[in-house]
Amino acid sequence: MSFYSQFKQVLVGKSLPTSAHAEERLTNAAALAVLSSDALSSVAYATEEILLVLVAAGSLALGWSIPIAIAIILLLAIVIFSYRQTIRAYPKGGGSYIVARENLGLIPGLVAAASLMIDYILTVTVSVSAGTAALTSAKPELQPYTIELCLLFTLLIMVANLRGVRESGQIFMIPTYAFIAGVFVLIGMGFYQIFTGYVPPIYPDVSIKESLGLFFILRAFAAGCTALTGVEAISDGVLAFKPPEWKNARLTLLFLGEILGIMFVGITFLANAYHIVPEAGQTVVSLLGRQILGNNSWAYYFLQVATLLILLLAANTSFADFPRLCYFLARDGFLPRQLALLGDRLVYENGIIVLSFCAAVLLVIFKGEVSAVIPLYAVGVFTSFTLSQAGMVLHWFKEKTAGWRASAAMNGLGAIATTVVLGVIISTKFFLGAWLVILAIPLVVGLFLAIRRHYQYVAERLSISEIPARSYIPRPKSEVANHPAVVVVGNLNRGTVEALDYARSIADEIVGVHVDIGSTDREKLQQRWQELEPDIPLVILDSPYRSVVSPIVDFIGKFESEHPGVLSTIIIPAFVTRNWWENILHNQTTIFLKAALRAKKSRVVTTVRYYL
Repeated sequence: MSFYSQFKQVLVGKSLPTSAHAEERLTNAAALAVLSSDALSSVAYATEEILLVLVAAGSLALGWSIPIAIAIILLLAIVIFSYRQTIRAYPKGGGSYIVARENLGLIPGLVAAASLMIDYILTVTVSVSAGTAALTSAKPELQPYTIELCLLFTLLIMVANLRGVRESGQIFMIPTYAFIAGVFVLIGMGFYQIFTGYVPPIYPDVSIKESLGLFFILRAFAAGCTALTGVEAISDGVLAFKPPEWKNARLTLLFLGEILGIMFVGITFLANAYHIVPEAGQTVVSLLGRQILGNNSWAYYFLQVATLLILLLAANTSFADFPRLCYFLARDGFLPRQLALLGDRLVYENGIIVLSFCAAVLLVIFKGEVSAVIPLYAVGVFTSFTLSQAGMVLHWFKEKTAGWRASAAMNGLGAIATTVVLGVIISTKFFLGAWLVILAIPLVVGLFLAIRRHYQYVAERLSISEIPARSYIPRPKSEVANHPAVVVVGNLNRGTVEALDYARSIADEIVGVHVDIGSTDREKLQQRWQELEPDIPLVILDSPYRSVVSPIVDFIGKFESEHPGVLSTIIIPAFVTRNWWENILHNQTTIFLKAALRAKKSRVVTTVRYYL
């Protein structure tokens, strides 16, 4: 085992067989922690974002946070019930990309996917920045190391997710439920003190910088809509649940809506009742905790630590859903195919690494400052909300299953509500930074289409559909082979056919070897093989751990030991792309296989190149 393999095994654990995939499912309690930490953590800053806008119009304007919070809760209820319809219609996972593409068409589907991908990256950036800010507020001496701490926390969350779904669920359950318990204790004690005659201090004098008007209130409403980010994650991750998946997902989504609604309204109401005014260096939750739980009480510190952890772990919603969204896009040819491969721990580890890298870049660019990233937030998620709900309306009109009218009405209401909110967010945040996201979405869609065009070109150039069936006289197997050869068969394409023709010209015994990582249509492969290469036997190797290189290396080792005294030629077909950067879109299996064969001291390894 190489040093890299040993290090990776220590870091993320031993490889799991594909058969263990069903065991890596989540209970409802674990799924709430893994898939909902983003939505739940938003109550730590959603009320504060509303108050930060309203305070510019003076202390009397802070009272508007109550009707704004009620409006957001109504919107939350609409979105929750709308996504419950989506889960029922798509029991194997109905993310915005799938729903929009199937019902609205390709471009709307890609717009939804691009919007969600951008929002998932921003979620990690905001969550890690907010968690780090909570730490540096408590320990100001750490403030010069903000960026380093952000990168460290991102790395830790990445490693936790690389260890697998079940382990990450166990890791994240404790802080998630600790935060829920802490907030409920805060709300309960806050109401108890109000009902027993507690008189809060009066509002401090606040200078009026802006006039109170409709656009101003809508801006505060748009800021508070960050409370809804992450709500769609459960409908994206239906297959992460234990059976019956869709029923458990619908139930968990309902629990999420109830818990999130109570916490958000409770904190907003208490912020008004206790006359909380946002101040530098203190969050609204911290100010409430000091007044209600006591300035230096253990309950206050418990709440602050739980808030710190939930803000950091809120990024985990993105780590759960971003790789899954990348899998669907890669499967359909819109992203590099490496993103569709399961890793050693049965997670899409390439997607996890890409997300971590993108978030790390943004953390460095924005220097880990929450206020710099917040204006970019929520545009993507409400774009995907709108497209998903509009797609569901068309779905119900096409399917017309039992109760379709009520479902269509619910999704229609959701589409209208999220469209209005999206318009409000864009109009109020456009010049504050939302224009960057609006510009990025079509650029990402353009990238998707460019990748798809490349894969289509490659498929056309490698296609064997026009090659007629060929007949060869079966080769008599001699007692002693003077020049045996093994041809590595990834897919049966023009490159493979030319490599096999080359093998016939130099070898007197040939065998083809293919590795099935669980995605091969064996019957179709064998049928086409018999039509084109009937004189050469094809060996199909099972790979329960999804490795391509190891089974081939082991097979070649046995093949060489069966042919002592002669040089066996290992022939590897490889196509060459038109441009060097296009190599990024393809698995570099040839490079890893050659390195492994070199380590095993295979003496003759030949590459047969096919130029696209």
